[in-house]
Amino acid sequence: MSVSSAAPVVAVLAGGRGERLGGNKPTTQLAGRPLISYPLDAAREAGLEAIVIAKPDTVLPPLQERVVYDDERLHHPLAGVLAALRESDTVIALACDMPFVPAAMLRWLADQSAPAVVTRPGSFVQPFPALYRARHVRSLQSSMLEQQSMRASIEHLRPQIVDQRDLRAFGAQARLFFSVNTPADLQTAQDWLATGPQPAAARQA
Repeated sequence: MSVSSAAPVVAVLAGGRGERLGGNKPTTQLAGRPLISYPLDAAREAGLEAIVIAKPDTVLPPLQERVVYDDERLHHPLAGVLAALRESDTVIALACDMPFVPAAMLRWLADQSAPAVVTRPGSFVQPFPALYRARHVRSLQSSMLEQQSMRASIEHLRPQIVDQRDLRAFGAQARLFFSVNTPADLQTAQDWLATGPQPAAARQA
């Protein structure tokens, strides 16, 4: 059953293999909590419904959110986005290994009216977190079948791009887009959490 499309749904993508981290990213412990709990908590704080997109063999911790399984044969990142877009007309997609995406950023993305919204904290656009709509399904399916990169796939959508100036309102960009991919990344995230929350800069006009 599809979730309501009245508001964007946060889709936390948890189907990656996580080989560099030793596997099972969603259950990896970060400061005594499963890694996946951080983006899910951010979605709740933002007042947004969340779903988890996983493979049938993905090991998950106990969750209150609904789990949607995508095709186990597909390992392109777009597989998770497309699975989410089958559940809701509008999706804010982010990865389960991104513990520092704040609720304010998810809420801001949810309030955007553009067909697609992606971020560009540096020289390149980032696929997560980003807002996608069901109208993009055909383009994204084509990109996945052609094994195009995520960045090339995004360019086809002609999205609204949120650049560094607006992103400063949500905190230090090194943290906003940080992904826990390796044991060293996990230690970095532990250290950052130990220092407390990163204050967001004031939004500039």
